[in-house]
Amino acid sequence: MSPVNSDDSAGEVSGGGRPLTRKEIRAREKLQTTQGQSIIPPQAFETGPAGDPTPPEPAQQMPSKPEPARPEPSLPQPADPQTMMQPAQPPADAPGESYPGDAGDEPAIDSRDHPQAAPTVHEPETTALYTVAADNPAPAADNGYYDHHEDAPTGPYAETEAHYVYQDAGLHPAGTYSPDGQAGVEYHGDDGEDLMARAASRAPKGPSKKIRRRRRFLALVLTLTLFVVAFSVGSQLLKPLLGADAVADYPGPGTGEVTITVPPGSGAKAVADELRAKNVVASADAFLKDFMAAGGALSPGDFSMREEMKNSDAVAVLLDREQGKVMYIALSAGLRVNESLQAISEGTGVSVPELTALSNDPGQFGVPSRAKNLEGFLAPGEYRFPLGTSATDILQKLVTTTLDELKAQGITDPAKQYDVVTVASIVQAEGGQAEYGDVAGAIYNRLKPTNTETNGLIQSDATVTYGLGIRSFYIDEDQKADKTNPYNTYANTGLPAGPIGSPGKTAIDAAAKPTSNDYMYWVTINLDTKETKFSRTLAQHNVYVAQYNAWCNDNPGRCV
Repeated sequence: MSPVNSDDSAGEVSGGGRPLTRKEIRAREKLQTTQGQSIIPPQAFETGPAGDPTPPEPAQQMPSKPEPARPEPSLPQPADPQTMMQPAQPPADAPGESYPGDAGDEPAIDSRDHPQAAPTVHEPETTALYTVAADNPAPAADNGYYDHHEDAPTGPYAETEAHYVYQDAGLHPAGTYSPDGQAGVEYHGDDGEDLMARAASRAPKGPSKKIRRRRRFLALVLTLTLFVVAFSVGSQLLKPLLGADAVADYPGPGTGEVTITVPPGSGAKAVADELRAKNVVASADAFLKDFMAAGGALSPGDFSMREEMKNSDAVAVLLDREQGKVMYIALSAGLRVNESLQAISEGTGVSVPELTALSNDPGQFGVPSRAKNLEGFLAPGEYRFPLGTSATDILQKLVTTTLDELKAQGITDPAKQYDVVTVASIVQAEGGQAEYGDVAGAIYNRLKPTNTETNGLIQSDATVTYGLGIRSFYIDEDQKADKTNPYNTYANTGLPAGPIGSPGKTAIDAAAKPTSNDYMYWVTINLDTKETKFSRTLAQHNVYVAQYNAWCNDNPGRCV
């Protein structure tokens, strides 16, 4: 019999207090297969072999004493799997025969009003392990299943469709159970009860294996992504600390101009640190390694280098190894044109007369038309030219360097370029480097038409000595009063006739962009430190002049 009918014979009552009909039993079994998590799949049922069933005996009233249990029928051989999967076919109706329960929806007789009748058992040719009469009531405790009333079979198939065979029929020995005197009902012992208990206690079904695999995969991908990101960020943060991103050498040849001073007795390590600090080389350690491998010795002096030079090139400059391969020129700031041409001749081998002839024709080098020669336009610094470079190309390089600096400061008009170079040459000769901006500002204050303090006179000793063709810190009153000297700014108002020397980059920048002030006077009171004092009145200026004279007295022979 079906597990749902394995309760006592008192029968399960419906919501209205009556026993279940065959239609309700059938509906309950269908509900069990669909809502009970497929505990007993529909494919597990099978009827006996097709054939005319033996008509059931008319229902008899059961005696008060239960009849003896019917002998246990022999177990049938397991049916073919394909047959097991097919629904049972109803037997053909025999003419003139009728079966109990053909009334369909008629309710069963309430056991409370009538004596309990023994269930009618239909014996098919192949006996099922679980056989239930259609009129047998369902068990009372059905673990939450609901009653249905729509799909109960009616007619002559009702009894036949109430017989089922479980797929595991061969695994459980059949027993006979006759609750309350009902004989002939075969019961499968505790196995059926265990099956129902497992169905009732089964936990809700969790996520499928596919979903769990997808979740594990996504978790793995997320973990790997976080690891890669953390590793990348950490490595970038640690690179500067570990020096992993440090460049050992620049490709060269470099740009700009950097002056490196090597004092007497200086070591290679100190020079390497200075080169790195001024961005001449990429790594002090790498440069020091290349320098030691070259096997040379340092020589004191000033060396002109470039930013971002190749280590081997910087080593060659410090060891003077380029001198035999190139023409080397070193020009100091403040040199007059004749002094510059002499230095160029010594570095290149070109004669001074040839260089002077070129300088006296300044128009070919692109300088302003007011220039009589290249005075003020031969930029100071260190230069290296390939062997065989012409004198014209050498001078053009020096002039172009000065013109480029003027343009960089926004001075593009040729007439203004000439004036700026002239002021810059005075600044270079008069002031200490730290006061270049203030000296330039004071000069422009004296050139203003509103100047009543000096009435347009610059009054520079350096201009007078330039016009005299001498170098001296001392000039007498007669020299100051000589108006025939076109460079005498004591006797002649305005700027001198032209530049008085070669200004460096710092002086050009100060003349192009002077410091705004209201100074009218300046005097260098210490020729060693280049300390310069500024004043607005002549009285204050004379005080500073007295300090200068005192320094000269303390340093005999220096102020001549």
